[in-house]
Amino acid sequence: MDTKFAGKVALVTGAGSGLGRELALELARQGAAVVLAGRNEDKLKAVQDEIEAAGAQALSHSTDISLPHEVDGLFEAIRRRYGRLDIAVNNAAIWETGLVAEQDEAAWRRIIDTNLNGTWRCMRAEIGLMQERGEGVIVNLSSIVGGHFAMPGTAAYGASKAGIEALTRTAAKECIQQGIRINTVSPAALDTPMSLLEGETEEERGKRLGGIIPIGRVGRLSEVVQTILWICSGDASFFVGHDFVVDGGVTA
Repeated sequence: MDTKFAGKVALVTGAGSGLGRELALELARQGAAVVLAGRNEDKLKAVQDEIEAAGAQALSHSTDISLPHEVDGLFEAIRRRYGRLDIAVNNAAIWETGLVAEQDEAAWRRIIDTNLNGTWRCMRAEIGLMQERGEGVIVNLSSIVGGHFAMPGTAAYGASKAGIEALTRTAAKECIQQGIRINTVSPAALDTPMSLLEGETEEERGKRLGGIIPIGRVGRLSEVVQTILWICSGDASFFVGHDFVVDGGVTA
C-alpha cells in the first residue's frame, strides 16, 4: 500500500460522486485522512463507509458551498476533528448550459455562486488553517472552457472557471511565502454524468466529443486523479500558480 500521504489531512469537495469520489478513495488508499464534502449526504456516507471499511479515516460533512454558513460549518468540523488541513481539492461545481443571449439571470448567478464564489469561500478558510502550520497544498478544479477553449452554451460555466484560474494565480503569489502552494487542473470532458447532455447515452457522447478531442475519447477519471495526486506531492514543489491542462490534445 502506498503511504505517500500518511499523516496528512485532505479535504475533497464534491466528493460524493465522479472525480471527487475517485480522488477521495485514492487519497485514503495512500494514507490520508479524508474529509468528504458535498451536497448529497447519502453519497458522502457511502464513500466514507468504503474508506473506513478499507481501514482508513474519513469524515463526511454535508455542505453546499454556495451557502456561507455551510462552508463555515465544514471548517469548524475539520478544526474540531483534526485541528489541521494539509491538502484541499476544490472540486465541487455545477454544470448548466445556455446561450449568452438566452440564459436567465438566476441560472447565471447559481453557477457563479457555486463554482466561483464557493471555491473562494473554501479557499479563504483553507488558507487560514494552512497558515497556522506554515504549509499546505490547494488544487482548484477548472476546465478547458475556463480560458483555453470556447464552446457555445458554456458561457456561465466557462466564466466561473476562468474566475477560478485568476483567483488561483493571485492566491498562489500571495501564499507561497507562507508555504502554501496553489494550482489549478483544467480537464476536458471526463467520463462522468456531467459530460452527458440531457437524454444522451455514453455512446452518443463519444461520437459528439470524439471529433473535438484529438485522442478520440473523453478523459478517464484516473488520469485526472493521478495528476492531482502528483501536484499534491513533494515532487511538484516548484509548481506555483500553474494550470495543468489534461485535455487529450484539445488545446495543443
